[in-house]
Amino acid sequence: MGRGKLRIYLGAAPGVGKTYAMLSEAHRRVERGTDCVVAFVEHHDRPRTEVMLHGLEQVPRRDLDYRGSVFTEMDVDAVLRRAPAVALVDELAHTNVPGSRNPKRWQDVEELLTAGIDVISTVNIQHLESLGDVVESITGVRQRETVPDEVVRRADQIELVDMSPQALRRRMAHGNIYTPDKVDAALSNYFRPGNLTALRELALLWVADRVDEYLTEYRSRHRVSTIWGSRERIVVGLTGGPEGRTLIRRAARLAEKGAGGEVMAVYIARSDGLTSASPKELAVQRTLVEDLGGTFHHVVGDDIPAALLDFARGVNATQIVLGSSRRKAWQYVFGPGVGATVARESGPDLDVHIVTHEEVAKGRGLPVARGARLGRTRIIAGWLVGVVGPVVLALLLNTVHLGLANDMLLFLALTVAAALLGGLFPALASAACGSLLLNYYYTPPLHRLTIADPRNIVAIAIFVAVAVSVASVVDLAARRTHQAARLRAESEILSFLAGSVLRGETSLEALLERVRETFGMESAALLERTSDVDPWTCAGSVGPGAPVERPEDADVDVPAGDHMALALSGRVLPASDRRVLAAFAAQAAVVLDRQRLQQEAEQAKELAEGNRIRTALLAAVSHDLRTPLAGIKASVSSLRSDDVEWSEEDRAELLAAIEEGADRLDHLVGNLLDMSRLQTGTVTPLIREVDLDEVVPMALGGVPEDSVELDIPETLPMVDVDAGLLERTVANLVENAVKYSPLGTSVLVSASALADRVEVRVVDRGPGVPDDAKERIFEPFQRYGDAPRGAGVGLGLAVARGFAEAMGGTLTAEDTPGGGLTMVLTLRAVESLHGPAPLAEAERLTT
Repeated sequence: MGRGKLRIYLGAAPGVGKTYAMLSEAHRRVERGTDCVVAFVEHHDRPRTEVMLHGLEQVPRRDLDYRGSVFTEMDVDAVLRRAPAVALVDELAHTNVPGSRNPKRWQDVEELLTAGIDVISTVNIQHLESLGDVVESITGVRQRETVPDEVVRRADQIELVDMSPQALRRRMAHGNIYTPDKVDAALSNYFRPGNLTALRELALLWVADRVDEYLTEYRSRHRVSTIWGSRERIVVGLTGGPEGRTLIRRAARLAEKGAGGEVMAVYIARSDGLTSASPKELAVQRTLVEDLGGTFHHVVGDDIPAALLDFARGVNATQIVLGSSRRKAWQYVFGPGVGATVARESGPDLDVHIVTHEEVAKGRGLPVARGARLGRTRIIAGWLVGVVGPVVLALLLNTVHLGLANDMLLFLALTVAAALLGGLFPALASAACGSLLLNYYYTPPLHRLTIADPRNIVAIAIFVAVAVSVASVVDLAARRTHQAARLRAESEILSFLAGSVLRGETSLEALLERVRETFGMESAALLERTSDVDPWTCAGSVGPGAPVERPEDADVDVPAGDHMALALSGRVLPASDRRVLAAFAAQAAVVLDRQRLQQEAEQAKELAEGNRIRTALLAAVSHDLRTPLAGIKASVSSLRSDDVEWSEEDRAELLAAIEEGADRLDHLVGNLLDMSRLQTGTVTPLIREVDLDEVVPMALGGVPEDSVELDIPETLPMVDVDAGLLERTVANLVENAVKYSPLGTSVLVSASALADRVEVRVVDRGPGVPDDAKERIFEPFQRYGDAPRGAGVGLGLAVARGFAEAMGGTLTAEDTPGGGLTMVLTLRAVESLHGPAPLAEAERLTT
C-alpha cells in the first residue's frame, strides 16, 4: 500500500472557515462513495460547523486523564484499525495532552499517511514554525503550537481559505466565532483590522511561494523553456560598473508597481576572465540589492547575452533591466553590444529595459585578451591575411617590381600581420605561401621553383625563420594571457565563495544552490558513505532530479573527501572548470563537517550543563540536605532514648523539629525534581483560564501568617496559565522574599493589568541585589551574598523562572523603591489570545 495523500486547508486567522470547508469536502466525497471518517474535528460550539458533522462517521476519541482532568484526543490506533480511505483531522499544529501516542498531532497524521490513509487537515498561517517571530511582532502573541514548514510543504494539495478582514470581523460581531462575552475583547485586540490584514498577506505570500515552487518543478520536469508570466520577476544584468546601483534601484521601483514583484541581480563572469569587474563594487551592489529585498546571483558564461537570457528563462523572469552601453562610438565596430543582442534575442515573452545612467559612452577601457583562442573573428582574419594576402601582394608586385629585398620585406610584414591576428598556424601558412611566391616570381630563375643564387636561399630561410619566430611569440603570449585570464576568473569565483562563507551563508543547501547556479546545472547533491563498500547516502541536494544514489549517475562528479563526492546533473563541464568545482566540493565538505560539529557542540554543551547540574546536586545533597536529616535523626534518637524522661513540652518540641526538618526536606526535594524536569524539557503546562485571586492565596501556605500582604483586585482579567505551575512559581517567589525580609516587615504581593498582560509583583524590603547579579540569581544552585546554610540549595528562583517561561510568561528582578527587591512575573491575559477553542485544553488557546 502506498503513502496516503495530504490535503491542507490553510487560513490566515481563526474563523475564516477552514473546518467548514474541510467538512464540505468530506460530504462531497461521501456522496461520491468514498469511505470518509472524522478522526478528530473540533466544532468549537459553532452551530454551522456542528451541523456539518451530521451524516459523517466519527471515530470515537481517546480519553486521557491529566492532572485530575479528563481530555479527549484523536485515537490513532482506532483510526488505523478502521482503515478508512480518507480521515479528517482538524488543527494540524495541535499539541497532544501528555500520555498521547505522539507529542504533536502532525506526527499522528504522519502515521496515518504512512498507513496509506488520505488525510484532510487544517492549519492557520501563524502556526508555521518559520513565521513565529513575524506573527509575534504583528499580534504581540507568541504561538507555542507550531508545525514545521516542511510538513505543510510536503502536502499534496494546499487550499487557501481566504476572507477579508471586514468580513471576518462581521462574522465575529454576529457571534459566529466566539461567545458574545468574548467578542468585544477579540475585536479590539487580536482581530484588529491591521492584524488581520498582515496575517492575510502572510498567508497569500506563503501560498504564492508554494505555487511558484510547483511551477518551477513542473517547468523543469517538462523542460519548458518559454516564460510563463505568472509573476513579475525582474532580472538585473550587472557588469560590475558603477551604473549597477542605478539599475538595481530602477528594477526595485519596477517591482514595487506589481504585487509580489521580485528582483534578481545577476553578474555573469566569462570563464576566460574577459570581464574585469571590481570586487568592491560588486560587494556594494550585492548589499544594495539584498537591502531592497532582492537576491544576488553569480553565473559563469562565455556568451554573456546567451547566459543572461538562459538565466532569465530559467527563473521564469518577465523583465530584464540593462544599462546603456558604456562603449564609445568607435567601439561599436566590434559588435552591437550586450544590450542590443539581448533585446533582439529575448523574444516576445521577455521585456528588456535599457536604462540610461551617468556612465553612458564614457568608455569601458581596453579589453582583456580572449583566452585560449584569439577569437573566431581574429583567426579568420589571420587566415585571410596569411593565405589570400600573399596572392594579392604578388599580383600587385607584378605590376610594380621593387626589387627582391623590398619584396621580401613586404611579404615578411604580411606574415607578421597574420601572426598578430591569427597566431601560429596562419603565420606558418603565410610564410610558406610567401616563400613559394617569392621563389616563383622574384628569384632567378623566374617562374620556376628553383634558386640559382645561394644568397637568395639564405634570404628566404631568414624570412621563414622570422615569420615562425614572430608567430611563436604571439601564440605564447596568447597562451599566457589565457592562463592569467582563467586564473583571474577562478579567483573571482573563489573570492565570491569565500565572501559567502564570511557573510554566514554556511548552510549546505545554500552552498549547493550556489554551485548549481554558478555552473548552470539543473541539480546538485553531496553524497557520502562510511567506507568504500557501503552504499552512498545523500547529505543534501538541490534542484529536481538530483543524483542522490550514486555519483556515477551524475553528469559531473568531483571527490570532496575520502568518502564524499559532489555530483551535478545538467551538462558535462569542461576539464578547466573542474578545478573551481573541486574548491566548491571541498567547501561543501567543510560546511557539512561544520554543521555536524555544531550539533556535537550543542550536545556537548547539554552534557556539560547536565554534569554541572549533577555536580551541584551532589554538593547540595552533601550539605543542605544533610542538615535537616541530622536534625530529624537527632530528634528521633532523643525520643527513642530510654535514659531520659521527656516532658510533654520537650516531646512536642522534638516532634515540631522533626516536622520542620521533614518540611524542609520536602521543599528541597520538590525543587530538585522540578529543576530536573526543566532541564530535561519534560514540563508540559496545561493551559487554561485562571483567576489570580484563586491561585495566589493558595501559594502562601508555606510562609508564616501575617508575613505577606495581598493586593489582588477582583477586576483583573483572567490569565492563561497552568494553575499548578503558577502556584509553585508564586510560592517560590514569596518564600524567597520572606526569607530575606527583615523581621516584622511583610512582603507585598500585588497584581495589575498592563495592555494585554497581567503583572504579579512580589515586593520585599530586604538587602536587595546589585544590577550585575540580578540575572545570576535565576541560575540553578546560586545563592546571593552571605545566605545562611539553611537557606536552601538555590533552586527556588531558577524553578520559578523556568515555570514562568514554560507558561509563556517572563520573570525579572528589579529594585524596590526605598530598598529591597521586587520580582515581576508577567503573564498573558486571556483577552489577548482569543483562541477559537474553548479555553480549556493545553496549547489550543494560541490559535
